[in-house]
This record gives sequence, structure tokens and C-alpha cells, in this order.
Amino acid sequence: MKIVYMGTPDFAVATLESLMEAGHDIVGVVTMPDKPAGRGRQLRPSAVKVYAEAHGLKIMQPEKLKDEAFLAELKALEADLQVVVAFRMLPEVVWNMPRLGTINVHASLLPNYRGAAPINWAIINGESRTGCSTFLLKHDIDTGDIIQQESIAIEPDDNAGAIHDKLMALGARLAVSTVEAVGNGTAIFRRQDDLDPATLKPAPKIFKEDMRIDWAKPTASVVNLVRGLSPYPAAWTTITDVKGVQATVKIFKCHPADKRLEPGAIETDGKKSLIIGTADGAVAIDELQLSGKNRMTTQQLLQGYHPDTQTKCF
Repeated sequence: MKIVYMGTPDFAVATLESLMEAGHDIVGVVTMPDKPAGRGRQLRPSAVKVYAEAHGLKIMQPEKLKDEAFLAELKALEADLQVVVAFRMLPEVVWNMPRLGTINVHASLLPNYRGAAPINWAIINGESRTGCSTFLLKHDIDTGDIIQQESIAIEPDDNAGAIHDKLMALGARLAVSTVEAVGNGTAIFRRQDDLDPATLKPAPKIFKEDMRIDWAKPTASVVNLVRGLSPYPAAWTTITDVKGVQATVKIFKCHPADKRLEPGAIETDGKKSLIIGTADGAVAIDELQLSGKNRMTTQQLLQGYHPDTQTKCF
């Protein structure tokens, strides 16, 4: 089959690579335009573009997906199928173009965790399992007919980075299996509408206030928030040092502490431990980053930083 592939971040590279290794004809790759990045604001290509260039694939980077020139170029490729992984919402004129339609690889067990941040929200909500789904695109986002699904366990120590890597490999394998099933006519399509909408869990885009730690929540909720946002974009709180200077702190790793402190209260031995109270106990901070500093362990932080234990994190 002739396939047009659409994707942007590193999560999407593994699927493109797997499709090529399986012998499928990738006639074009659509990815986001290069964006300024870093201190110098130099234009930086997407991870998918870097891979596509290295393998001599045709690349398209439209600013607007309804641009007539782009649509004409896409149509001229005469693709049988389009495969989308971590790209953007497509207009019908794009997803309905190939004769076999467009399939999407989504990092959740649909219909749960539809949206932009499925990996993060699954961990934040304390799920014990997640997975990948392939489905046929239609009008409403992430609601098309499910083709294949496979699940994995979320281990207690897994964070968003670890699950990202596991689902990246799983999604790539599932995409190849789905493409072959669609191509040979053996794919079975299951309507998401048949599932109970009252139990659905969403995965909307994450904003700064979503990342702020609420110390009035139980220990498990705090730990899951930290895990679900680590290593990026990272949970955060505000802490005050003994000089009265407040600072924003990103927390990348923590664990339940055998303590009972008031929510947000701080306890430290000044050398290795930094413990913060929660609604039902406390958490011990393992790795963190002060604003303007590098990521470090608690022991490294306390070599030069002295939190005020008379104040609270908020």
C-alpha cells in the first residue's frame, strides 16, 4: 500500500520506522513546520522531519491543512491509507482523502483518555493499566471506530517518561498490525458509541495550574501527580528559604514518607531529607529543581539551600 504518514514528536518516529521496516511504501510525510527553539531561537525541525530527511522521504510542512496547494500535493500522492500519530486535528478534506481512510494511533485504551495528554492523565488518576488504540478517524476527536487495542501495566515506579517509551514501542507494533489488517480486509471495526459515556475519563491539554501540587490532597494523589508529569512538564510548588525568599520548585520524584505533617508543612534534617505534609501523611522529595537551577537530588539541594520549616509550601 501507498501510505502518507503524519506525526511530529519523537513518540511518532518509532511508528514511522516500523512501517518502513515492514516494507510499506511511505509516499509522503506530513509534519509541523520548523519552530524557533533555544536561546538563539533557531528554527528546529520536528523529530519526525529529522527521521524522514535521513531516509529520503518526501516531506510536507503545511501551516494550514486546508491550504489548496497542500491539498493538491497530498491528493497527487494517491495514498491508499494515511497513518497519524501525535499530530494535530485533521479536517475532513484531509482524513477522508485516501480510499481506505485515515487511522490514528492513540496512547490510551479508548474511549478513556481521549485528548492531548493521555499518558499523563492515566498516571495522575492512579490507573494500574494503560495501552494503545488504533482507530479510524472521523469528525469528533478520538471517537472513531476502534480497530485494535493492547494494554500494559503501569508499575508503581513508572512515570510519564517511562510509559511514553513503553507505549511508543507498543504503538509502533500495533500500527503495523493495524495497517496490514486494513489492507487485507480483515480489520474489525468497533464503535466507541457502544460504550458507556458516563464512565469516560478525559485527557485534556495540561496547563500550569494543573501541574501545581495541592498539598491538601492525599499522599497517593500527590505522588501520582508528580509521576504523571515527570520528566515533563513537571509538577511544581512554591517554597520559602530561611531568608524569606520564595521560589518555584519543580518536583520530579517523591515517595510516601512515614510521617504525619500538616498539608504543605516542611521538615528537613538539613542534609538528605526534605519532607512535605499532605492531607493524610507526607511525601519525601527525591529529585527536584529550583527555578534557574539544574535538576538535582534532595541531598545536592540541601548542600546550599535551606528551606524555612516555619512556612508552608503552596
